[in-house]
Amino acid sequence: MQANVVVVGSLNMDLIVRAPRLPVGGETLAGHGFFTAAGGKGANQAVAAARLGARVAMVGCVGDDAYGSELRGGLLAEGIDCSAVDVAVGTPTGIASILVDDAGQNAIVIVAGGNGEMSPVRVERHEALLANAEVVIAQLEVPAAAVEATLSRAHALGRMVILNPAPAVGPLPAHWYGLVDYLIPNESEAALLTGLPVDSPETALRAAQCLLEAGARRVLITLGRQGVLYADATRHLHVPVAPVVAVDTTAAGDTFVGGFAAGLAEGMSLEAAITLGQQAAALAVTRPGAQPSIPHRHELPA
Repeated sequence: MQANVVVVGSLNMDLIVRAPRLPVGGETLAGHGFFTAAGGKGANQAVAAARLGARVAMVGCVGDDAYGSELRGGLLAEGIDCSAVDVAVGTPTGIASILVDDAGQNAIVIVAGGNGEMSPVRVERHEALLANAEVVIAQLEVPAAAVEATLSRAHALGRMVILNPAPAVGPLPAHWYGLVDYLIPNESEAALLTGLPVDSPETALRAAQCLLEAGARRVLITLGRQGVLYADATRHLHVPVAPVVAVDTTAAGDTFVGGFAAGLAEGMSLEAAITLGQQAAALAVTRPGAQPSIPHRHELPA
């Protein structure tokens, strides 16, 4: 299959606990639900792009365990090319422990497992996939060297490159900005990248301008219920989103990124691709889980 969206990134099994609220340090709370679901930012974005109309290939690494087999099988069931999902022998598959409160907010701890085995060598081994893509997506749940190799090779090949800098821990390497066509952080990630507070479209614009000055070509900052702020060197726009009742915000950002990428690969305008991602993310937060919450194209408004 010749993919028009290639996702290089993480695959996790999510271990999800529901509780009335998030605990404070040292506190034990009684939860009221537990389930497992396929996740990982890379895999979530691949599933979102596939369900929203793109032909997708996944580049990643799982462990040689039951979780790894289940995750790979789930992607195959979505029609995603998994020929570049490697298996690391003697390594567990990555997991995410996710606590979700009754307001739909979450707290997440990830253990890299097989995701930590991603390397420039593994990326280069699958360069043909990058060469045939319209859009290449990367995130930060795999080692930085693998992310840099992805950005560098995709940029050199003239592909459209999206970086979702999540989870962010601080400023990005300065030379990465010039390799990325669309930088897509959420408000907390934008704050970590810039050192500026980000809690509104106005503050998001200031952060976006800082990122543009750092070398980013185009910046989209997702603001949850406040929509998306877009900026480039010549213009900016705020795209609001219709209000919904959130059940679980897990994978909302991944759904937006995958939907936006699918729209770009399809040849949509910037505004139409943003709207596609927003509509999908808004529906996803009304459902529990990561990949189980991601909608199909036919579920969205016409």
